[in-house]
Amino acid sequence: MKIVKLGVNIDHIATLRQARKEKDPDPLEAARVVLSSGADMVVMHLRADRRHIQDGDIERVRHAVRGFLHLEMAATPEMEKFALKNRPDSVCLVPESANEVTTQGGMKMTGKLTELEKIVKNLSRAGMEVAFFVDPEPQAIRSAHNVGADTIELSTSKYSESWGKKLQAKELEKIQLSSYLVKELNMHLHAGHGLDYYNVSPVARIDGMECLNIGYSIITRAVFVGLKNAVAEMKRLIQ
Repeated sequence: MKIVKLGVNIDHIATLRQARKEKDPDPLEAARVVLSSGADMVVMHLRADRRHIQDGDIERVRHAVRGFLHLEMAATPEMEKFALKNRPDSVCLVPESANEVTTQGGMKMTGKLTELEKIVKNLSRAGMEVAFFVDPEPQAIRSAHNVGADTIELSTSKYSESWGKKLQAKELEKIQLSSYLVKELNMHLHAGHGLDYYNVSPVARIDGMECLNIGYSIITRAVFVGLKNAVAEMKRLIQ
C-alpha cells in the first residue's frame, strides 16, 4: 500500500487566538495533537505581517515538540535569517502578497533566480530540505530544480476551486503531468492548497505523490468533530 504523508497546517489555530490576542488556542498544543493523531509533520507559515503564526510559536514548537516541523515562508532575507536561527526540518518558499487573504497560486519562477539559489544553498547547508510551492507548470518546476530545490509542492488551488467534473478532471490532469516531470528530475513530490475531505483522494492517488499539506479544511472540520478526529479522518482518506 502506498503511504502518502500528511502535513497539517496549524496557522488558523493562531488566527483564532489572534482574534482576541489571548494565549489560547495555543499552536504548541495544536502541534502536539496533530502529531499524536496521525499527522506526519506540522506545517506553519510565518508571514511578514504576522497575521497568525508568530515568531515565538515556531520557536516553542521547534524546541518543545518531538516531530517534523515544516516552515512556509517568503524568500526574503528576514525569513532566511529566521529559518537559519530556528532550523525547521524543512522549508517551503512561497509567494506572499500583503493584500491576499491566502496564498494566490505558486511562485513565479522568473527574475531573481540567482538570489533564490543563494537562499536555497544557505538553507540546505544548514541541513534543511528546501521546497518550492509552484503551479503545475513545467517552467516553474524546472526553474526550482535548477536553483537547487529538493522538493516541489504543486499548488492544487485551481483544482480545488474547479466546479464540475470536467473542469476538475482537467486541472487534475495538469497536476498528474507535472508529477511525472518532478519525479523525472528526481525530486520529492508534495501538493497542497484548498484540498478538503471531498476532493483530496484523487490527488493522493497520483503516482509518486509523497505528501499532502492541508490546513484550513482540517481546522474548520475540527470545530465540529475535534482536532484529533479531523486529522485522523483526513489521514484515512489519503491512504
